[in-house]
Amino acid sequence: MKKTLTTLILAGSCGAVALHAGAQSAAALPTIRVAADREQARISPMLYGLMTEEINFAYEGGLYGELIRNRSFKAEAGYAYQAEEPVYWSTVGAAGIALDRKQPLNEALDLSLVLTIPTASAAQPAGIRNGGWWGIGLRPDTEYRVSFHAKAEADPGPLTLALAKADGTTLASSTVGGVGAEWQRFELTLRTDAALAPSKDNVFTLTAARPGKLWLQQVSLFGPTHKNRRHGLRPDLMALLAGLKPKFLRFPGGNYVEGDTFAQRFDWRKTVGDPARRPGHRSPWNYWSTDGMGLLEFLLWCEDLQMEPLLNVFAGYALNGERLSTAEELAPYVQEALDQIEYIIGDTGTIWGAQRARDGHPAPFRLRTVEIGNEDFFDKSGSYDRRFSIFYQAIKAKYPQLQLVSTMAREATPSQRPDLVDEHTYAWGEAMMYERLNDYDARPRSGPKVFVGEWATHEGWPMPNMLAAIADAAYLTSLERNADLVAMSAYAPLLANVSQVTGHSRERSMQWSTNLIGYDALRSYGTPSYYVQKMFSESLGEVVLASSGRDIPTWSSKENKTFPSLHWVATRKDSATGGSRIQLKLASRSATAQPVRIQLDGLKTLAGTGTLTVLSSPDPAAGNSLDEPTRIAPKTQVLEGIARAFTLTLPAWSVAVLELEGR
Repeated sequence: MKKTLTTLILAGSCGAVALHAGAQSAAALPTIRVAADREQARISPMLYGLMTEEINFAYEGGLYGELIRNRSFKAEAGYAYQAEEPVYWSTVGAAGIALDRKQPLNEALDLSLVLTIPTASAAQPAGIRNGGWWGIGLRPDTEYRVSFHAKAEADPGPLTLALAKADGTTLASSTVGGVGAEWQRFELTLRTDAALAPSKDNVFTLTAARPGKLWLQQVSLFGPTHKNRRHGLRPDLMALLAGLKPKFLRFPGGNYVEGDTFAQRFDWRKTVGDPARRPGHRSPWNYWSTDGMGLLEFLLWCEDLQMEPLLNVFAGYALNGERLSTAEELAPYVQEALDQIEYIIGDTGTIWGAQRARDGHPAPFRLRTVEIGNEDFFDKSGSYDRRFSIFYQAIKAKYPQLQLVSTMAREATPSQRPDLVDEHTYAWGEAMMYERLNDYDARPRSGPKVFVGEWATHEGWPMPNMLAAIADAAYLTSLERNADLVAMSAYAPLLANVSQVTGHSRERSMQWSTNLIGYDALRSYGTPSYYVQKMFSESLGEVVLASSGRDIPTWSSKENKTFPSLHWVATRKDSATGGSRIQLKLASRSATAQPVRIQLDGLKTLAGTGTLTVLSSPDPAAGNSLDEPTRIAPKTQVLEGIARAFTLTLPAWSVAVLELEGR
C-alpha cells in the first residue's frame, strides 16, 4: 500500500527541519535505530546541576545583588594583600578621602573611610562617589535600598544619598541626618522615575553641604533581589539559572574553597551572621570578596531554586602548595568541616544549628553529598590519600548517611574508597572534546560512581559559540549513555561578568573565557552552551534505551582527525498514569542540512505527534551577546505524522531534542 508522505518545514532561527513519514527510500541515509523495549541503564535524577565559584566576578559584581564596589573599603589595589587606599571610590567637590585603621567599625571591618570636607555648600556639595561594577544598572520606577554606617567629629548636617548619571545629573536622591560621634547604621530608599530609560552609566554619591569630617563603613546599595531577600541575589541571573532546572549546587566551589593560602580559604564561619561583621577575604582570582555571599546565602540559593546543596569542604591544601597531612595537624580543619555540616543540617539544639536559627533559618537544610577538597591532583606530594581518609572517617562517624566525594581517581586514595569521584573535563578546542566522548564507555563499573564536577568545550571567545554548544551536546549524550556510571555533572564556570574582557588583567571583568552565562551591570544572557544544558535538563529521562547507528557521516579536524558528525542518545521517562515519553537527543556538526532516518522498535503504541526542539545557527562561529542575547536560542515545534520509521532532516550546525509518546 502506498502511504501518504507527510512533510513539515520548521523555519526560523533554528533553520529548517523536514519530517518525512512513510515508505521513503532510506538508502545511504544515516540511520538511528532505537530499541524502545531494551533498557540499558537507569539515569540519576541528579545528573544535571550547577558548579559555582568566585571567578569572573561571579558573586561580587554578579549574582550577589550588591551594587557598590568595595563597600567595606578593604579591596586591594592590584595584587596587594592589604588595602592601602580606597580603590573604586573617588571624591565629589572639595573633599579628601583616605583609609583610617584607627577608627574601625568592629573587629571584622577593622578600618574605615575618613571623609574630610574643608569647604562645601548646598550649591557646591562635597563627598564621595562609586561607579559600581563597571557601572550601576538602573531601571525605571524601581526602589533601591541604601545603607551605611557613619560617625562624625561634629554634626555634618544632612547627608544626601543619590543615584546619578556619570555627568552628575541626579536620577534619585534623599537625605538623612543625625550622624553623631558614635557609629550608627542608617538606611533609606531611593526610587527612580517611571520615565527613566534603563542604563548602566550611573554612579552612587554621598555628599554633605557643609564642612566637616566623618567616617564611613559598609556603604551598600541593593536594587530588587530574587524573592525580595535582604542582601539577596540578582533576579535576572536567578531566572536564567532556574531555567536550567538544576538538581544540585556544588559550592563554594573550585579554587575558592582552597584559596591561595590557608588564610585565604573559604573560612565559612566568617561568612555567616551580620554582613557588617564579615571580614571578607582575597579571592584566588585576584580580587576582593566581601563574603556577602556567605554560607547561608548559598543555602538559600539552593532552597529558592529547589536544588540540593553539594558542599565542598576545605581539606588541608592551598593553591600555593601549603598542606597538612597528619591527624593532629588536620584536626582543626576536620572540626571546621563537621561544624559546617552541623550548620547546614543540625537541629536548633546543636551549637551551629542554633546559629543558623539566629541567622534567620531555624529549619535544617537537606544535605546528602559532601566533597572533600578540590582538584587535589595539583598536590604532587601524594598527601591527598591521607587527608581524604582522615576527613572521610571523621565525617562518616558523625554523619554516616552522607555521600563523600574524592577529588581524585579511585586509585589515588587506596586507603579509603570514596562514594563518588569528581572528574574534570576541559576541552581546549572542539576536537579535543570529540576525543573525550568515549571516556566512560569502557570504564570498569566496579569502582565508585563519577561526578563530572567541571567540564566545558573551549571554542569561541570570550564566550562559547555554536561549535562549542554542539560539542557540549555530543559530550552530554556520552554522559547519558553511561548513566550507570556517571551520576552527576556540572558545566564550569557558570557565571562571567563580560563588562571588560580585554586590557590589563587587573582591570578585566573576566579571568576565564568560556562560561555558561554572561552579564554586565544591567543585562544578562545565556550562551548557546547554556541552551544545550537547558534542553538536556528539561528532557531528562529515567532510563537509557538501546540504540545503534549506521552510515553515520564524519568530519575532519584541522589536525586531520576524523570524528562522527552525528551523536545521539535515546532515553525514556514513564508517567504515573502508564504512559511513556521517549526522548531522542541529537548533536549534528554537519555543515549542511542532515537527513536522519529514525527507526523505533519494540513499541506497542506510538502517538502520531511529537515535539522537536532545535538549537542551530547558519554560522557555527556565532554566539550570543549582551546586544543579541537570543541570537541563538531553541525553537520548539509540534510534529505531525510520526511513524515507527521516518526521516528527520536536521539543520546544519544543530542540536535537537525529539520527544515522542509511546510504549
